[in-house]
Amino acid sequence: MRTEYAAGHGSPAVRRVLEDELARVREQRSSRPRVVDVGGGSGGWAVPLARHGCEVTVVEPNPDALATLRRRAREVGVDELITVVADDSDALTGAVPESSADLVLAHGLLEVVDDPAAAVRAFAAVTAPGGAVSVLVANRHAAVLQRALAGRVGEATALLAAPDGVLTGDSETVLRRFDTPGLEMLLGGAGLTVAHMQGDGVVADVVHHLDAARDGAEETWERDLTEFEDRAAVTPPLRDIASRLHVLARRPA
Repeated sequence: MRTEYAAGHGSPAVRRVLEDELARVREQRSSRPRVVDVGGGSGGWAVPLARHGCEVTVVEPNPDALATLRRRAREVGVDELITVVADDSDALTGAVPESSADLVLAHGLLEVVDDPAAAVRAFAAVTAPGGAVSVLVANRHAAVLQRALAGRVGEATALLAAPDGVLTGDSETVLRRFDTPGLEMLLGGAGLTVAHMQGDGVVADVVHHLDAARDGAEETWERDLTEFEDRAAVTPPLRDIASRLHVLARRPA
């Protein structure tokens, strides 16, 4: 499953955490895990998960993304395993039965919803007891550091002080960014317990544009980068400056 996820949908470390969680579900609960992908877009997660035997419900309002999702699902023969809810995250609890999902994905979503706390409560409500919620969010400290290293020190200072980790009036594409304490508090407020927290893209987003193949050593460089990212992703404070934060939070059994 690792090589089949679309680019931009999480690092190998993120994928391994989800693979381990689904293996746990298959061992303890069901041979066909029930996954809900909120804001699932064109199926970068949903299609590979369905190919590996999961029943996936995708909640997504964008009709173009859903058209791509349906086409991709048909092409690989998993359309019967994917249910589409053509709506936004506010419709989640009305469209998905309470306490029914073994795993809920919310990747790149909490940065743009109107009410993150309400969204997380909805995630928890549709998660089965003992199930998990996977959250992937933009990291405010990474945004600060990236601006500072680019010489935009004034912006970095303003961003560091901004309550939501965004600059008012700037060409921001998100409504907010998160840090590790804030994310833990948000999930805990919905009754979820953090089982695993890691960074996603500690340096990879910054260095991938460099000429890694200048000495014919691209393969070695990629391997070294992956090994570094695997270790740094779970090593504070490196974890806490990654481009994104990934959390697997569990609903108590």
